[in-house]
Amino acid sequence: MDSLDVIEEIIAKFTKHKITLAVAESCTGGYISSMITNVSGASNVFERGIVCYSNSSKMDLLNINPDYLIQFGAVSEIVAKHLANNIRILSNVNIGIGVTGIAGPTGGTPEKPVGLVYIGFSTEKETIVKKYQFQADRINFKKAVLNEVLAFLQNLEF
Repeated sequence: MDSLDVIEEIIAKFTKHKITLAVAESCTGGYISSMITNVSGASNVFERGIVCYSNSSKMDLLNINPDYLIQFGAVSEIVAKHLANNIRILSNVNIGIGVTGIAGPTGGTPEKPVGLVYIGFSTEKETIVKKYQFQADRINFKKAVLNEVLAFLQNLEF
């Protein structure tokens, strides 16, 4: 099953249960939002996607505490957690997703290598963050992140 088929299933399930979502994307640059909106019916469930590529956009648009960016860096569990939680609250949706990582091929360090990504998932009950390390070029990195987001949404129980 390809990504668009999975998205179609998610949209049908979310529409049936009146579940809405919003996405705050850094390293994926709008790819997740674009893929969701490629499927008819997305407007029933998809409220918004914000590309917050720079640190200033994370602070200005999503109220990320500048101290987190200084202390932990943009690519960190705490920033992903707050991206997901804040997009959910600011958008008044059921599910918020926050993505921050290093798509490469440059920008990595020994502590934070290329391919590192944190994906935050926020619901009214809890906010969790999953950490992944992908060995892929930029485009396949974005596809891998999308697949993890879709797997989470597909398996969500409500």
